[in-house]
Amino acid sequence: MLRELKIENIAVIEHADIHFGAGLNVMTGETGAGKSIVIDSIAALTGARVSRDLIRSGAERATVTAVFDRAEAADWLRENELDPDDDSDELIIQRRITRDGKSSCRVCGFPVSAQQLKSLGNCLLEIHGQNDGLQLLDERRHLSALDRFAGLDLQKYQTAYHKLCNLQDECDRLSLDEEEKEHLSQQLADTIRELESASIQAEEREELTARRDLLRNAEKLTESLHIALEALSGEEGALSSTQNAAWQCRHAAGYAQELSKSAETLEQAAFLLNDAEETLRDFEDSLNFSPEEYDQIEQRLRDFSRLERKYRRSLEELPGYLDECRSRLDEISFSEERVQQIRREIAKQEKLCISLAEDLHAERQKASAQLAILIEKELHDLSMPSARFLVELTPVPTLSGTGMDNARFLLSANRGELPGRISRIASGGELSRIMLAMKQVLSRSDPIPTLIFDEIDTGVSGIAAQRVGEKLAALSLEKQVLCVTHLPQIAAMADQHAVIVKTEQESRTVTEVRPLDHKGRKLEIARLHGGDNITETTLLSAEEQLGYAAQFKKEYHNKEKNHGSV
Repeated sequence: MLRELKIENIAVIEHADIHFGAGLNVMTGETGAGKSIVIDSIAALTGARVSRDLIRSGAERATVTAVFDRAEAADWLRENELDPDDDSDELIIQRRITRDGKSSCRVCGFPVSAQQLKSLGNCLLEIHGQNDGLQLLDERRHLSALDRFAGLDLQKYQTAYHKLCNLQDECDRLSLDEEEKEHLSQQLADTIRELESASIQAEEREELTARRDLLRNAEKLTESLHIALEALSGEEGALSSTQNAAWQCRHAAGYAQELSKSAETLEQAAFLLNDAEETLRDFEDSLNFSPEEYDQIEQRLRDFSRLERKYRRSLEELPGYLDECRSRLDEISFSEERVQQIRREIAKQEKLCISLAEDLHAERQKASAQLAILIEKELHDLSMPSARFLVELTPVPTLSGTGMDNARFLLSANRGELPGRISRIASGGELSRIMLAMKQVLSRSDPIPTLIFDEIDTGVSGIAAQRVGEKLAALSLEKQVLCVTHLPQIAAMADQHAVIVKTEQESRTVTEVRPLDHKGRKLEIARLHGGDNITETTLLSAEEQLGYAAQFKKEYHNKEKNHGSV
C-alpha cells in the first residue's frame, strides 16, 4: 500500500505531502490544477522516463519520495540483494532529477537503476491512464488478458516450444542440397587449411613485434654493447680495476682488520661486474642476424593482419574459429544422418507441443465462458444492461509461442446487435467501463496491491457515473485504489479525499494538495455539481450523496462479509 507521497519542485508543485490510506483515495480539482502532475510523480517512482522539463522553474533539482509497505516488496528486495538494516516496515523509494538531466533512484537508501525501479514498481502498483481504455482495442493483448484470468502458466509449453524451434533451426542449417553442401565444404576446407598452415601461436605477435624492434635497432645496439664491454673488460676496464682493488684491499686487511668489510664489498662488486660481462657477451653472441630475418618477421606480421581482415576476427580468436570450422565440416560430412535423427526428434517434440497446446486451449475455452459471464455482470452493474461480452477463441494454423489459439474480445452494447470488435462498437465512455469491468474481474487474481486510475470517468455521466463510483468503492475493499476524477458520484465514494488547488503566491503559480474533512468534502462535491455557484441546494445534494455513499459501502461490505462466511 502507498502510504505517503512527497513531491518537491515538480512543475507547479513546489512542495506537497500527500497521505494515503486503505480503500478508495480520491483527488479532485479544477482542470489544469496539477492532478496529472501527481500521477506523473508516482509514475516516476516506477521507473518511467523523466525529463528535466519537469523541474519547477528556478529550482536546480526535483525530488519525489514515496513510502510503501515493505512486506509487499520482500521478494524483490531479496532478489536484488538489498537488505535494509533497520526493522522498519516502511519501503522508501526516492527519485531525483537534476537540471543537467541526470536522474538517480534509491530504495531504502540503496542506489538502484531505473530498470530495477521499474521492476519494483510492477510489484507495487498499476497506473491506468486516460488512454488505457484504448489498449482494449489492441487485440494482440486479449489472449494474455484471458491467460491472466485463467491463471495459466505457459512456462512448460514455452520450454517445449523453444526446444522445438531450436531443433527446427538446426535441421534447416543442416538440410543443404548437394551443390550447397559441396560449396560450403570446400569453403570450410580452404579455411581450415589456411589457418592450420598459419600455425598461429599464443603471444606470437607480441614476441615477433619485440624481435622486429630489436632488428630495427641492431646497429645501434651492437655499437652500445661494444662500448659497454670495452669499458667493462678492456685493459683498463672496470672489471680489471675492481678485481685489482679487491685483491689489494684484501691484502691490506691482513694488516688492518677493519678493512675486511671494504674488501668484501669490492669482491662482491667484482663478482657482479663479472656476471654482467658474461651476460653482455652472451647477448652479443646471440645477435646473429641473418639478412632475411627482418623481412620474414614483417611478412609474418602482415599475414596476421590479412587473416584478421579476411575472417573478421582478432588474432587471438582465430584458433577458436579454426575449431568451429572443423566442427562445422564434421557436421556437414555426417549431416544426412544427423538430419534424420533431428527430424525424428522434431516429430516427437511437435507432438508434445501440440498436446500441451491442446491443454492450454481447453483451459482457455473454460476460462472464456467464465470471463464473459463475469464481465457481462460487471457491465450490467455499470449501466450497460443490454451489453453482451464474448471471448472469441480461434485456432491458428501453426504453433506459436502462446500455443495454437488467438483470442479476441467482442461486445454488443445494445440489445439486438450482434457482438462485434470493441474498436467498432464501444464509445469512449463504454471503453472506460469495459476497462473497469475487466480490472474488477482480473484484480481478484492480480497480486498488485495498489491501483491508480487517472480520470477513468472520461465520457461517463449520470447513472453510469454512479455505477462507476460504486465499482471503485467495491474494488477498494480488495485493493488500495487511487483515483483522479471530475465526477461527484465518484468523489462521494472516497474513504480519503484530497483537493488539488492552484493559486498564485508572490507572482508564482503554486499547486497545493489539501486533505478534506467531512465539511470540506461536502463543499468540494457541491463545487463538482455546480461550479462556483454553491447553493444550499447543492450543499444538501452533496450531503445526501455522501450519505448514500456511506450507506452503500456499509451494505456492500456486510454483503461481502456474509458471502465470505457462507
